[in-house]
Amino acid sequence: MKSLVMFAFILAILLVPAARGGDADWQDIFANGLNAFKTPHGDWTAVAGARLDEKNPKKLLAQEGTGVYYNGPKGRTNNLLTKERYGDLEVHLEFLVPKGSNSGIKFHGHYEIQIEDSFGKKNLKGSDCGGVYPRADAKGKYTYLDNGIPPKVNACKPAGEWQAFDIIFLAPRFDKDGKKIANARLPKVLFNGVVIHDDVELLTPTGDRWRGPEMAQGPLMLQADHGPVAFRNLRIRPLKN
Repeated sequence: MKSLVMFAFILAILLVPAARGGDADWQDIFANGLNAFKTPHGDWTAVAGARLDEKNPKKLLAQEGTGVYYNGPKGRTNNLLTKERYGDLEVHLEFLVPKGSNSGIKFHGHYEIQIEDSFGKKNLKGSDCGGVYPRADAKGKYTYLDNGIPPKVNACKPAGEWQAFDIIFLAPRFDKDGKKIANARLPKVLFNGVVIHDDVELLTPTGDRWRGPEMAQGPLMLQADHGPVAFRNLRIRPLKN
């Protein structure tokens, strides 16, 4: 039985492009404001756009209007966690960060693709933009336990420019008794149109959650408590195996 499930899982990876469905399957998560996310939302605010503060490029200035969400003038507020839980998922997300800022998108709230101002950086690690975030020990001083999974190339734009992720995520698989029989995977991740991950296996959750329980379905999370960030065009498409 285990071998059959594993075969089906691998087959799902190979057939993901054919299994996505049509354009009608895409869901615009910001279409109804922040209603798709659990409350409280903290300082998240709808704005028309965001740009670097010329007086302090580590901050963002917002333009009055709608279409973009940013995490408030302080640049730190509640993380956004979807009410709905997802299994296999395709995501398109556009984001903007100022200099030195840090955010992330977390599948199941457990597996993080890092958002970071990493423009021009060499010798990439998983803590750089587009990387799979390292495992960490949060007791006492926050300490990395490894380098995570770095992106294949640095596709990061300068701080203050809009950037985009296109991510395919496959959830871990479990047998009828709840035992994990296949790890979560990232069949493909594009960063600003460049492939930065190609069939990457996620052996554990990331950050300090690496010892935590994994699940077949979980929420999508946008991180907002590490620095200023703005998001737009968050679209998701549950994958059909």
